[in-house]
Amino acid sequence: MKIALDAMGGDFAPQAAVEGAILAAAKLAGKAQIVLIGQEAAVRPLLEQHGADAASLELVAASQIIEMGEHPAKAYQQKQDSSIAVGYRMLHAGEVEAFCSAGNTGAMLVGAMFSVKAVPGVMRPAIANFVPKLTGGMGILLDVGANAECKPEMLEQFGELGSLYAQHVLGIATPKVGLMNLGEEEGKGTAITQAAHQLLKVNPHIHFIGNIEGRDLFNEKADVIVCDGYTGNVMLKMAESVYDIIAEKQFHDPFFDKFNYEAIGGSPILGINDNAIIGHGVSTPLAICNMLLQGYQMAQSGISDQIKNTFKS
Repeated sequence: MKIALDAMGGDFAPQAAVEGAILAAAKLAGKAQIVLIGQEAAVRPLLEQHGADAASLELVAASQIIEMGEHPAKAYQQKQDSSIAVGYRMLHAGEVEAFCSAGNTGAMLVGAMFSVKAVPGVMRPAIANFVPKLTGGMGILLDVGANAECKPEMLEQFGELGSLYAQHVLGIATPKVGLMNLGEEEGKGTAITQAAHQLLKVNPHIHFIGNIEGRDLFNEKADVIVCDGYTGNVMLKMAESVYDIIAEKQFHDPFFDKFNYEAIGGSPILGINDNAIIGHGVSTPLAICNMLLQGYQMAQSGISDQIKNTFKS
């Protein structure tokens, strides 16, 4: 198995990418090879400096970089030898089983839609993130930013996508799906959430438990939390700020440590024909390492095939 990494993506690239790849290669212990994609002159010396094992790390040259501030679609189309474009070409060709990047989020989404494309039947792919639960384990929250505005049918599909990930990757046998709303009652919310509730309620592929509220994010009510990308992104950034505040106050707790983005590594794009993960722009070596391990876990679980099979029927 091969897991590709954009070596030029992120505020601390390529140093953080190389160090994270070396950490991940050690943890994978031969179960997968990490393929670094980037500018040879920038990446090769770092690999040599760290004495990287050639058997577990491979370098594929890409001469261009899509910078954080660039227009995603224009940059992706114009920079076909960028690390993101090369990574997606390798993923589409089946040369790697997953592609990870802490680079330009928009370019990662554009690349996914242009290369491996959305699964037929999926209206819009979603970006997912993970929610620590007070009793242990993780839940999944989607969408967290790919689709600021959603139709009811999209929210219904997010429930299916999240449920499949929770089942096949997180190992939750019958994931409970909840719709984030401003009240538990069925008639609460906007016209869109009310319509989505009716669709989710009769969907035979999921175990829908109804509306949930913001206070239910970290309890056991739902394993899969469904919302539009606007709402999800606000909740995600709020949770990240909780970790930052607690760290600043020098308070440590195992539960709140899970709020640290480094512990998770990245956010998978669900609903595309392959495995792609977007990392935080400020990703450290530890975050990069965990993103690569998540890519390995996704590839091993066959989640993209599970999604394709579900939406085919």
